[in-house]
Amino acid sequence: MELFTLPFEEVLKWPFYEFITVDGTLSVTLPSYIGLVESGVLPERARSAVRLLESCEVCPRKCRVNRLAGETGFCRTGRRAVVAAFHAHFGEEAPLVGDSGSGTIFIAQCNLRCSFCQNFEISHLGEGAEVEARELAGIMLRLQERGCGNINFVTPSHVVPQILEALVLAAERGLSVPLVYNSGGYDRVETLRLLEGVFDIYMPDFKFWDNRWPLRFCDADDYRETAVAAIGEMHRQVGDLVVSPGGTAVRGLLVRHLVMPGGIAGTEEIARFLADRISRDTYINVMSQYRPCGMARSDPALNRRITDREYGEAIAATLRAGLTRLDGIVLRGS
Repeated sequence: MELFTLPFEEVLKWPFYEFITVDGTLSVTLPSYIGLVESGVLPERARSAVRLLESCEVCPRKCRVNRLAGETGFCRTGRRAVVAAFHAHFGEEAPLVGDSGSGTIFIAQCNLRCSFCQNFEISHLGEGAEVEARELAGIMLRLQERGCGNINFVTPSHVVPQILEALVLAAERGLSVPLVYNSGGYDRVETLRLLEGVFDIYMPDFKFWDNRWPLRFCDADDYRETAVAAIGEMHRQVGDLVVSPGGTAVRGLLVRHLVMPGGIAGTEEIARFLADRISRDTYINVMSQYRPCGMARSDPALNRRITDREYGEAIAATLRAGLTRLDGIVLRGS
């Protein structure tokens, strides 16, 4: 976030995120991308990202198809992003929701396509409509107008160029709330570097530690190494999650981890990695809501919900690793 000191009448023009009174003025924290727009850096970043589509290497799949010409690779997405839905979401992590919800934009298709995906119709079947950059910009602005405290892109990894194009237009039209990058953790570091100073909040999944499972369920035998590198880059850019006195996320990294049947997600190893190689102050949501969806019902490793005991063991493993900032869990003495 950037700090600006402005006269009160100027501040009123911004749906600002956080402010402090200083000698009759307000010091306002605005999303980092505001400065990139004013300096001309963001439009150039968008152009650089779009060039990646010509022989696509936006995500780790590196399909090298010409998406500018409408060709599609693993993500089945060509020149335009496909939006499945958008709304104020009140079911996200507490620091993202605030009073008015997280302005969530669900991007269709996916660069992982997990066989057990709980949004199977969106990620596998591609439900949604193609949007031009101006239309995606309009969606962002509509969510801001509804009072959402952030714009939350779900499954953005394969459409980073399209998001940057739209953000330029949205920022020029007054967008001024933080952006959330809500991905499956299968992100290319080189692409993430184009987002430095653009996204203030990163919220990746870390799905699996043992690569046998993402190979089986996502056709991604390099998932662990890719997620390790991606999360490291995200943390380098934004650091640990910073929350305002009112409990709203301002900037930083928030990691999601879905507990899977039989412990196959590798919760203990993932928690140790986060504590030892990222930060012991990493904010993590250890999620219990797994249920068999999509093709999971026919897979013996996936065809049941987790038990209370399995979830309790996952929480205990996370705490043993040294992580204490768990979403929705208040520790004694904290």
